[in-house]
Amino acid sequence: MTDYALGRPTVHALLADGTTVCIRPVVAGDHAQLEGLYEEMSPENLRLRFFGVSRRSAGMAADRACRPHPGYRALLAETQGRVIGLAEYDTGGAGTAADISIAVADGLHHRGIGTLLVEHLVSAARAEGVTTFTADALSENREILRLFADLGLRTARRFEGPEMRCTIELGEDENYLSATEARGRAADVASLVPLLRPDAVAVVGAGRRAGSVGRALLHHLKAGGFTRRLFAVNPAATSILGVPSYPSVSALPRTPDLVVVAVPAAAVPATAEECGKAGARALLVVTAGLDPAQAKALTAACRTYGMRLVGPNCLGVSNTEPELSLDATFAAAHPRPGVAGVAVQSGGVGIALLDGLSRLGIGVSTFVSLGDKFDVSGNDMLQWWESDGTTDLALLHLESFGNPRAFSRTARRVTRRMPVLTVDAGRTDAGRRAAASHTAAAATRTMTRGALFTQAGITATRSVGELLESAALLHSQPLPAGSRVVIVTNAGGAGVLAADACAEAGLSLPAPTPELVDDLLAVLPEGAAIGNPIDATAAVSEEQLKDCVDRIMRHAGVDAVLVALVPTAVAEATGDDLVRALTQATGHRPKPVAVVRLEQALPVQLLPTTDGRTVPAYAEPQAAARALAHAAQRAAWLARPAGTIPDLDGVETARAHTVVEAYLDAHPDGGWLGPRQCAELLGCYSIPQLAWAWAETEDEAVLAADRLRGADGRVVMKGHWPGLLHKSEQHAVHLDLRGDAHVRAAYRDLESRFAGLLTGVVVQPLAERGTELFAGVVQDQVFGPLVLFGLGGTATEILADHTARLAPLTDHDVHDLITAPRCAPLLFGAHGSRPVDLEGLEQLLLRLSRMASDLPQLAEADFNPVLAAPGGVSVLDARIRLLPTRPQDPYLRRLR
Repeated sequence: MTDYALGRPTVHALLADGTTVCIRPVVAGDHAQLEGLYEEMSPENLRLRFFGVSRRSAGMAADRACRPHPGYRALLAETQGRVIGLAEYDTGGAGTAADISIAVADGLHHRGIGTLLVEHLVSAARAEGVTTFTADALSENREILRLFADLGLRTARRFEGPEMRCTIELGEDENYLSATEARGRAADVASLVPLLRPDAVAVVGAGRRAGSVGRALLHHLKAGGFTRRLFAVNPAATSILGVPSYPSVSALPRTPDLVVVAVPAAAVPATAEECGKAGARALLVVTAGLDPAQAKALTAACRTYGMRLVGPNCLGVSNTEPELSLDATFAAAHPRPGVAGVAVQSGGVGIALLDGLSRLGIGVSTFVSLGDKFDVSGNDMLQWWESDGTTDLALLHLESFGNPRAFSRTARRVTRRMPVLTVDAGRTDAGRRAAASHTAAAATRTMTRGALFTQAGITATRSVGELLESAALLHSQPLPAGSRVVIVTNAGGAGVLAADACAEAGLSLPAPTPELVDDLLAVLPEGAAIGNPIDATAAVSEEQLKDCVDRIMRHAGVDAVLVALVPTAVAEATGDDLVRALTQATGHRPKPVAVVRLEQALPVQLLPTTDGRTVPAYAEPQAAARALAHAAQRAAWLARPAGTIPDLDGVETARAHTVVEAYLDAHPDGGWLGPRQCAELLGCYSIPQLAWAWAETEDEAVLAADRLRGADGRVVMKGHWPGLLHKSEQHAVHLDLRGDAHVRAAYRDLESRFAGLLTGVVVQPLAERGTELFAGVVQDQVFGPLVLFGLGGTATEILADHTARLAPLTDHDVHDLITAPRCAPLLFGAHGSRPVDLEGLEQLLLRLSRMASDLPQLAEADFNPVLAAPGGVSVLDARIRLLPTRPQDPYLRRLR
């Protein structure tokens, strides 16, 4: 079901022109408005809609929409209480095909109303099992035919006289997602124009006395040189700081695009309402401390009147475009114009980034302090920077994600065009939930966010300092082709420190080839040691250092150069002279260079070169190494083509839904599935399981053992009762049972020790030798399904050798899952052993991902152990927990 069936019948979304519209189901009270929608249509539009003109058409259409029947659904679009569009489908009460029709108010065509309604109708229909839309349209109705063609769904057309019969397949399709995403991006950017490129700004709450936030904001706007119209709103003044002041927003001589709100929390809702009625398109609310009722009223006003909102509780926004010079912040200084887009939730982090970027000379294109993030988010800003024509570096500090799956799709696209860096806030295990299963215990906040950042190609740093260090290198240097670094130094100790830092950052230090050694000895002073690090000695001159670096650059086996320098009095050249050697114009260097100056006061600087470029200089080798490592990781991500989600055979999604629904009908609060239900669900996805049998008596256990004994005659018995998760910890497992007597004794032991709990036992043949692994999935309420993989068995939590990716998994994601854990060499054949069935392991993870993506009710799945051997892969023990959760469409266009 979609949001409409979850008690949240109303959503808001953006139209093509950036205005806001409300989408909701039709109710009986809408009859008059719907009838009016048709009555106000021109005769020509009525003819195109109903294939003729009749006085009764409007009333009949309204009757149908307001008197629903099985298989029928109608959604309307409205703005400020006026109905402006209707979309409906009807299956006739049975089947998976539905007829669809759309109507849009006259004068409002070409704004995307019909398309948006159809997108929401598609989402609702899919949730109800509808697979096909059909529609009849007059062949001359080009608008509706274009709407269907541009949806991105597979559409077939057939002429039937003067009419066109359209058939639209509703299957999950990347083309549809991409088309929807493109429409959403265009609408999102259009909606942000009044916020980030306003023609008129008003500040509400600017006082005449110094010290208020509102006055500071007004001063910043004026002193920053805002080039458009600027007003103050204060009933007790006609002018503040030389800016004309008016008693109310409605009294302004022109409607402001952006209103900056700096009034007490209690006054915020009324101010927002006044701004909306006056026609403002965007609000910047810096006020903090809104209570839940005030927050709800603020959001409602913004949605009702179609205003985008930044904040509340924020530092402000700025746009440094010369023709605008918008600085609506109360930071201490104006941001330096530049190319970095910055979005932060913390005002303190924002000030630190603004200061750091200005000091580096990178500057800022657009800065947005998101604050409590009621509306505008990091996803909005990524889309703005993607299209603003200025930004080439994106910096984010996000403490929370509203829609991580939509954010991930946006970020994957944007990171192909520019580096996207973030401070990974909230990495500690304090966020780990108290959980019983191995999967839930392993799914820490760190792992979940790390999966999102890795899959989206985002450079995740651990501090503001590291963010700026990495931004400096990514902004100024080309990306390396790999992770091979050569260190050059004029002091052996500095070179050793740099070598340690590179190794700790995961960079490699290749030994110079004989050819490179001879090449460098020809230019370096006597006594130079050509290894890696290369000790050029304290006697190296400016020209010699320059020649050395340039020759290393030309060597094919090197991806980057790190130059570690200390000032000495041995050579004629000083420390600054040596640095200058690296900033002389020598043509465009194709590989990155980073400088370490141990005596440097600032953590990172960008040193200008003689040809207008810059070279990053760091005070610590660790900073330079981290930055180079991030650059190498970005280069590797860009070099790898986008992954694909493989098609899987042997998947019975409908049967899986039946299994889930049957369990939840019997257990409305959800719970852990029994062995039979687990096995059936795994069977729906062709996930291989070791043979097993269920027994509820001693004799049944003996018969099961007789059927399942392998060549060596040994079996395993596992006790079971509802809620049992860790059988080994409860000593509810008996291994290596060789005969009937052993089986009977094992059953009696379990029956005795767990009297009143035990509901039965699982009997399995003793598994062959192999590597014990762990695979699982946890359904995160915010991030969606997270698939985990790593070393299994009883030590899985102690060793914590796990990695994770968000579902649905691509072929690249599965490769990363298998190769990332420390135990990976065991899978590929360590110490001369044969590799395990890697293809079978990939299939198991893909099928687990598919199961989690298909079934939002799947809260946790725990496969431990999974036995991987050269001959195959099988699940030895599986636990699955279901919760009565309904599906939501993460890609449906809607505002928060």
